[in-house]
Amino acid sequence: MLEYARWKYLLIAAVLALAILFALPSVFGEDPALQIARRDHAAITPETEQTFEQYLTGQGVDFIKTYLEDGHLMVRFGSVAEQLKARDAVSAKYADDYIAALSFAPRTPTVLRVLGLRPMPLGLDLRGGLYLLYQVDVQSAVTQLLESYDQDIRRALTTANLPFTDVTLAAVNGSADQNALRVAVPAGADVDAERALVAKTIPDFQVSVVRLPSGTWIEGVLPPDKIRERDDYAIEQNLTTLRNRVNELGVSEPIVQRQGLDRINVQLPGIENSAEVKDILGKVATLEFRLVDMTDNPYEAAQSGVAPSGSKLYYENGQPILLKREIIATGDELTTANYTTTQEGPTVNVRLDARAGERMLDTTRANLGRRMAVVYIEKRQETKEIGGQKLTREVTDQKVISDATIQGVFANTFMITGMQAGDARDLALLLRSGSLAVPLYPVEEQVVGPSLGQDNINKGTDALIIGMSGVFIFMAIYYRIFGLVADTVLLANVVLLAALLSMIHYALSLPGIAGIILTVGMAVDANVLIYERIREELRNGVSPQTAIRAGFEKALSAIADSNVTTLIAGVVLWVLGTGAIRGFAVVLTLGIATSMFTALMGSRALVTLLYGGRRKIARLPI
Repeated sequence: MLEYARWKYLLIAAVLALAILFALPSVFGEDPALQIARRDHAAITPETEQTFEQYLTGQGVDFIKTYLEDGHLMVRFGSVAEQLKARDAVSAKYADDYIAALSFAPRTPTVLRVLGLRPMPLGLDLRGGLYLLYQVDVQSAVTQLLESYDQDIRRALTTANLPFTDVTLAAVNGSADQNALRVAVPAGADVDAERALVAKTIPDFQVSVVRLPSGTWIEGVLPPDKIRERDDYAIEQNLTTLRNRVNELGVSEPIVQRQGLDRINVQLPGIENSAEVKDILGKVATLEFRLVDMTDNPYEAAQSGVAPSGSKLYYENGQPILLKREIIATGDELTTANYTTTQEGPTVNVRLDARAGERMLDTTRANLGRRMAVVYIEKRQETKEIGGQKLTREVTDQKVISDATIQGVFANTFMITGMQAGDARDLALLLRSGSLAVPLYPVEEQVVGPSLGQDNINKGTDALIIGMSGVFIFMAIYYRIFGLVADTVLLANVVLLAALLSMIHYALSLPGIAGIILTVGMAVDANVLIYERIREELRNGVSPQTAIRAGFEKALSAIADSNVTTLIAGVVLWVLGTGAIRGFAVVLTLGIATSMFTALMGSRALVTLLYGGRRKIARLPI
């Protein structure tokens, strides 16, 4: 008699039950939906849900169902037309307080959704997604460089006791944008000494002395090749930051790449105007840490509109506050930022790099008992209609988000408190993923259909169905009952693979479908090795049950060798590959694991159930 440990039967049954449970949501499909989120990141309440239901009904919008998910309101529709109609209606009335985003909502039953089970996501080539095209403000990169050299020149001239009236940014040599720095030299100053110091301070510039009707100036012009170099740096830095932000948002298989001279396109499979994506990706935000001016009156400065020398006027919760102009540290000098909840409320734990940590240590040591503030700076574009024309301008919002007394000496590790939970989470994400080198402005935003066309999608799906059907029929004809066993475990293998992809929420693409087909072929290969070994043992005259036992045991080494070598290749592609290559590698690697499990354990369990308990078997139907 054949024997198989009972715990192995229980293990196989438990794994298959869980696999069916996790794979089940993918069976129900999905509907067009609208995702509604609050702009302040607070959770939407059931009362607000009822308000939106009544509003949409009043606007004549036909929706299937509404439900709350992760603090957002999801509204399902029977057609894309109703989805677009609802988006326009919500945006018309609630645009100031809510973000309405096109999305897809699975038809998963409430019971499965409550358990947190979601369908397997699909890649951009299978279901489309969100296409975003951003314009990079490369001139801002040059302006930032000029402003940094502005401070260096002022500091160098002051340290050398050389007089100057002002340092300004200018556009020279016919340039439409600022590309130079000018230092105003007072009468009687040593122009040659000042020119030599300026040239030493900004070695990349072409420095000369110019005499204008307004006086004598030392002019430093940034060469065109340095401007191009600065533009390229800014775009590459923005590409890195956008990739980091997309990864932080958990979007599968994104495409973030440069387009042309000064544009970046972002393709996000399975995302349709996601509220988080639209709000986070293009946000130009950073932090500044400054000491509070505790001597001057901020209300007098607010009334006069002029801040005292050495200070700048900010606002904290609508109240004026004066901060010192000297910056202790900036968000660019942060190495990590994580969101937590403490007794003081939502908190962002931050760590500075070594240089900024040293400045923070010196500052806190010298200013115990004084206050330090955290300034949140965000740049955005604002479009207004004036006189029938739409005018766009850049707006910089600066607000104090934290103001606390320095109660102890600290260096590169500390906490930021005083924010709402949603703001703290977003701040941690932005700081962790890095700040954009220069602002991004959306040029184009559209929901795209499958990039390879519905015909190719159908062909890919048909290839999977036809290929599996051909394998199933061949196995059933050639190996008879054992072939049906192989077909059963192959089907279980596909279910296990779908469950794993759903569990890790990895997007399935056309290369992934190719990986599934290859996985089925490799799983069949394992069964063929086992069955041929059984037939060989039968030809050698051993009993059927002994042949079954020997077939599984002797084929194990060959199956393991072939699968391990393929597994190594799959892991390498997974780690080093990107895009479609990684999609194929992920499915292939997971498929090898599931095929080993089903071929060695699942197949043996079924065969043992069929023939293990029989005392005498005349022949095997193989």
